[in-house]
Amino acid sequence: MKEIILAKFGEIVLKGLNKNTFEAQLLRNVKRRLKPLGKFDFWKAQSTLYIKPLDEDIDIDGAIDKVKKIFGIAKVARAVAVAKDWNAITQAATDYLEDQLTCANSFKVQAKRADKKFPMGSPEICMQLGGAILEKFPHLTVDVHNPDLVVNVEIREDAFIHAGAEDGAGGIPVGTSGKAMLLLSGGIDSPVAGYMMAKRGVAVSAIHFESPPYTSERARLKVEKLASLMAHYCGAINFHCVPFTEIQEVLRDNAPEELFTILMRRLMMEVAQRICDKEEISALVTGESLGQVASQTMAAMVCTDNACRMPVFRPLIGMDKSEIVAISRKINTFETSIEPYEDCCTVFTPKHPKTRPVLSDVIAAQQAFDYEPLIQKAVENTKIYTLNAF
Repeated sequence: MKEIILAKFGEIVLKGLNKNTFEAQLLRNVKRRLKPLGKFDFWKAQSTLYIKPLDEDIDIDGAIDKVKKIFGIAKVARAVAVAKDWNAITQAATDYLEDQLTCANSFKVQAKRADKKFPMGSPEICMQLGGAILEKFPHLTVDVHNPDLVVNVEIREDAFIHAGAEDGAGGIPVGTSGKAMLLLSGGIDSPVAGYMMAKRGVAVSAIHFESPPYTSERARLKVEKLASLMAHYCGAINFHCVPFTEIQEVLRDNAPEELFTILMRRLMMEVAQRICDKEEISALVTGESLGQVASQTMAAMVCTDNACRMPVFRPLIGMDKSEIVAISRKINTFETSIEPYEDCCTVFTPKHPKTRPVLSDVIAAQQAFDYEPLIQKAVENTKIYTLNAF
């Protein structure tokens, strides 16, 4: 019996006339992620994507793990397909699930009959197959409320048998909601922000500001690793590494200390926007959470946004730290984020940053020095490369 993967669509089933666009993008994303594993056949029907391995040595566990992390898929099941013949269905259920049935103490059968031409209804399928299983595995009992194992039978163009579906990533397919640039630091928050935006269909690029010799190569490698971990969900990420030392040193020497962080973030936004303009990216994303630190007060964000010509998305804005940490653990970025390597935001940090900056004061402080040549230089010297999941 050859196994097949059933990937059940999530939110995109609710779409209207543009549903085909979402499904086509999802199929492209799945094909791209699975390509390194070997050859597969793909087809879709009844809000399900069928993924059939064509090579004998394909790692189906690895394929399922990848599919579970693709946005747009709500459930993933590892199944076997047989002809819509009752004897074939009974034989497949008892053979394919033999190990699970042997280890279980209780079970139930759950049937879905999408093909209404099949002569047996769902209740009859459950009753008859349950009887066949009890005959072969007499140690089992039927428990319809809390069984150890659920035997699923789906009657579609074939009959599919599986032991239940696992949760997928949900959301909508990456690439259906435009492109955005994530300001990626080495902390906990920004990778989670990128994940949240990708879940809503955004193709995420990343920009990182490094300040050697104040920040080390290890700090940059840490952020690259974070981007690669995000790529398991977001897909390949175009990574932009901006040399920021000179701008920070000039800020330190010419700006009021208490406004240093606000001015630094405004200049970061300007650099990021110019790169976005070149790459036709239409929004910025940050990992800010309201009130978390001095630069993330409402007044500070107003001053930062004043420097922006494009939308700034803050998907974590109303979340507390424990919620953010929980997601970072789920997407496997937490342990890397807490590695003790500095990032540029910790360089020249003022002792007493202004938590309620006045916009006119911030603008006046920025206009007191001509940062334009430094901004142009930073943009021109930005290194760009693509990071994939590893």
